[in-house]
Amino acid sequence: MLVASVMIVTMSGAAPPQGGRGGRFVRGPRLPGNPSYDGAFTFCRIMFRNSPYGDGGGWFVDYPRADINLSFRLSELTTTLVSKTADGEFNHSVIRLTDNELFRCPFIMMTEPGGAYFDEDEAARLRDYLLRGGFLWADDFWGERAWNSFAGEIRKALPSGEFPIVDLPLDHPIFHTLYEVRHLPQIPSIDFYFGSGGRTSERGADSAQPHARAIADAHGHMIVLFTHNTDFGDAFEREGDNREYSADGYAFGINVLVYAMIH
Repeated sequence: MLVASVMIVTMSGAAPPQGGRGGRFVRGPRLPGNPSYDGAFTFCRIMFRNSPYGDGGGWFVDYPRADINLSFRLSELTTTLVSKTADGEFNHSVIRLTDNELFRCPFIMMTEPGGAYFDEDEAARLRDYLLRGGFLWADDFWGERAWNSFAGEIRKALPSGEFPIVDLPLDHPIFHTLYEVRHLPQIPSIDFYFGSGGRTSERGADSAQPHARAIADAHGHMIVLFTHNTDFGDAFEREGDNREYSADGYAFGINVLVYAMIH
């Protein structure tokens, strides 16, 4: 399948995280400067503050290997032009919702969003971004507390009366964009998987069923994808450690990227 290259400008650097109203940044890894614009696809990860009432480890979970590995597979499995350094390494960026560079990213990802907190400015910018044609994939949050917390944050940007959340049926095009995905896998973190003797539900009965849910705009275009009770980012990050979930993870992950860029 031919996939058009996309233009992404990313921020030139990341300032040290600062706290704010209602939430705080969890100290993550030291960030390199973001790459300069080169006209090619660059994975955009959202840095967010954590709510004291949420349920999540922080924006940097699976960073940066998931970002790099998914970018590599996108370049390998499609004709998308993917951004690289002069040494051939795959570029990736970390941005805040209030950064102007957000609007040059046709695709953004949040991991462990059950812990996220959006202030008024962040919610407004996210709404503006999504209604201008952006696409958010929120992945790796487990159980009802994490779901309810993030749904509440999303509702600051996209009120429920205008933007209902729906469960995606397996005949939705996102499951068939490039690869045929016939089931939504429950992918646990590698540490949980091996530490529990091969179980997949990280919160037991509270997260037994994985879900793919979505919000669409007024024209029916998907603008937010939620993968709840599953961790696609870990399938990307841990490909070199354990490939049990790599095939399922990449089949859906590549579909999501292609869908986001052509719809």
